[in-house]
Amino acid sequence: MGETTQLSAANLSTQTLKPEENVLAPAIRHIRKYPSLWIGAGLLLLWILVVIFAPLLAPYDPLAQNLSARLDAPSTTHLFGTDELGRDIFSRVLYGAQISLPTSLMVVLISLVTGSLLGAVAGFVGGLVDDIVMRVADVTLAFPSIVLALAISALLGPSLTNAAIAACVVVWPEYARLMRSQVLVVRSQDYVIAARSIGTRERTILFRHVLPNAWNPLIIKAALDVGNIILLISALSFLGLGVSPPTPEWGAMISLGRTKFYQWWLATFPGLAILSVILASNLLGEGLQNLLDPNY
Repeated sequence: MGETTQLSAANLSTQTLKPEENVLAPAIRHIRKYPSLWIGAGLLLLWILVVIFAPLLAPYDPLAQNLSARLDAPSTTHLFGTDELGRDIFSRVLYGAQISLPTSLMVVLISLVTGSLLGAVAGFVGGLVDDIVMRVADVTLAFPSIVLALAISALLGPSLTNAAIAACVVVWPEYARLMRSQVLVVRSQDYVIAARSIGTRERTILFRHVLPNAWNPLIIKAALDVGNIILLISALSFLGLGVSPPTPEWGAMISLGRTKFYQWWLATFPGLAILSVILASNLLGEGLQNLLDPNY
């Protein structure tokens, strides 16, 4: 009788644990199935938190000069060392995230919206509209992206805003062509033909039936482009066409350390920051592709 009571209690305890296990199991399986998605999202979220809380995390003013600590190597006082004006590189890297990451996200968002709308209209309407939009996109894509961005930035003048404009001009045609190709496929589907046969307006078909089913590849590309745009903006700043000194920006910081080989920390830590964001972007894009593309 005592053994029966113990077995019943054990069964009850096992049964009470099953609902919790059933709740956690799908989440654990999802994380195991898409590890790159969660690693990339986690790294990007970490940098977003740095952007938000940089004033609290930075131990020094990023613009404060201390010539007595000029070109100090990494230590407990200055984790990433100091530059030629004695400014703390760790603080400058943290504050640099407030420039590089929001600028990259803004460029990706503007390029995504602009290019997607133009590509959707071109693919859905066709005719002269399609020819005009695609020829402009072809002419833009005919130039190497960095060369065209350099030309536009040099024409407009060195500033972060002009560098962002140059990046938008370079990137939007890629979204336009991708969206156009998606729209050409989706508009021939049966549900679009059925909507058109019952007299649904063309604008309603485009925004309600075509665009929602053509977004997945563009979302994946946008995730991948976050790192690419940071690299492009940093390259323009490295060449003196981005932010103006003494503003902390990763590309400009690397530019200051390019001639100081023995002071390796000047360029290494801003470079690692750029590398980490690019890695997060690529992992996030790969994870989104696995999640959104059932045929992948």
